[in-house]
Amino acid sequence: MNVRERLEEMNRQAELGGGEARIKRQHEQGKMTARERIAHLLDPGSFFEIDKLVKHQCRDFGMEEQRIPGDGVVTGYGTIDGRKIFVFAQDFTVFGGSLSGAYAAKICKIMDLAMDAGCPVIGLNDSGGARIQEGVESLAGYAEIFTRNTLASGVIPQISAILGPCAGGAVYSPAITDFIIMAQDTSYMFITGPDVIKTVTNEEVTKEELGGAKTHASVSGVAHFAASDEKAALGTIRRLLSYLPDNNMQPPPRIPTDDPRDRRDEALANLVPAEPNRPYDMSELIEHVADKDSFFEVHRDYAKNIIVGFARFEGRPVGVVANQPAVLAGCLDINASVKGARFVRFCDAFNIPIVTFEDVPGFLPGTQQEYGGIIKHGAKLLYAYVEATVPKITVITRKAYGGAYDVMGSKHVRADINVAYPAAEVAVMGPQGAVNIIHRKELAAAENPEAERERLVEDYREKFANPFKVAELGYIDAVILPEDTRPTICTALEMLENKRSTNPPKKHGCIPL
Repeated sequence: MNVRERLEEMNRQAELGGGEARIKRQHEQGKMTARERIAHLLDPGSFFEIDKLVKHQCRDFGMEEQRIPGDGVVTGYGTIDGRKIFVFAQDFTVFGGSLSGAYAAKICKIMDLAMDAGCPVIGLNDSGGARIQEGVESLAGYAEIFTRNTLASGVIPQISAILGPCAGGAVYSPAITDFIIMAQDTSYMFITGPDVIKTVTNEEVTKEELGGAKTHASVSGVAHFAASDEKAALGTIRRLLSYLPDNNMQPPPRIPTDDPRDRRDEALANLVPAEPNRPYDMSELIEHVADKDSFFEVHRDYAKNIIVGFARFEGRPVGVVANQPAVLAGCLDINASVKGARFVRFCDAFNIPIVTFEDVPGFLPGTQQEYGGIIKHGAKLLYAYVEATVPKITVITRKAYGGAYDVMGSKHVRADINVAYPAAEVAVMGPQGAVNIIHRKELAAAENPEAERERLVEDYREKFANPFKVAELGYIDAVILPEDTRPTICTALEMLENKRSTNPPKKHGCIPL
């Protein structure tokens, strides 16, 4: 066998992975192979593989007889829509995708290259966890990856797709990354599986109930997206990247659009109900004002009382944070606060302006929230807004009460442009509650308490619960008609395009974790 023939044979072995039988089993489970996933994700013909011929070095438990080129993970770089990205895809057909020292070194190498090149890293995860035969060497490999995940955080975008099992230590690398996409029915994430839980706690739970895509997208909030299948998951990655810069030193990519900045949408005039207690769908408002078909919601099924996601205005990517009056009246609770805080911090790290749509009656009351630490968790959202130095624009659509007014991108937490609709109410609390407290004695002594309450509520609303008093104080910059929302945001984004703001020098802040 000459050199060329030897190379061809080694490449063939590497591309075959765990062999035809295991590839067939992978397909029967509704899963693609590692190489098929990369081919589907990247632009055709753009992938350059690195470390294709690497083999593990384990000599125990008969492993010296089972050395496959590539060793269970495919690594390299390519392009998505012409943009350079680095990728690793775990190969479940090779030792169940379990991680060895050599396997970890391959991933670490492309992560180091991605940092040096200033390009995103995408991990396609399908692994049973640590390779037991290698003992602590496998654990060390995981820790080396975790370290790089942490150091890369806020420097380059990191995206994880969960396309099979992900258990034990294997879940922590995705958890450190910026976004997690799971495929329904074929992907799972958990620290300990159903069998261990049964043994230790006597609980009976299925893999799907414990760590499936729907569970993590709607209950735990671990997953940002639950895709219908693998191809949809990979398509989600491609769309997500279109809003993100390559690294923290670049602006997000602007794309051409034929949606004019001065488009006034008359439908907005009647979208927000005048009655403060009537619900409406805030996502509908976002769709009306953003570039057509540009809104891309993140964490859609988790903490639905707050909306986060990406949109474009005149082709400029922005991060959208919005209260959802249709769920819990838009109140902030623990999950919504954490969801919003994480998203705001991501946008700030990657130079993505934040547009806030505010309609919030306050923080959700109750013992469950207090015992769960709403004080601490609510402070995370406050901290994130204050810390953010990117352009921040806030639109108060209706209610802005209490501490929640402060938190949701108020002028006092360094927002740049704040506007409100004419019917907006900005106050410590709603007029009804305020009157009941302030005028308790007068109401008790009144001949007609209800009529007197109505008069006092209207008086309070006229004096305090309106945008004009707030504008008088300079806490909002303008009172605008709803139909002028898009032109106002577009103009503000253009004005703030070259904003430069820095925080005091420090090693890092101490966010209330």
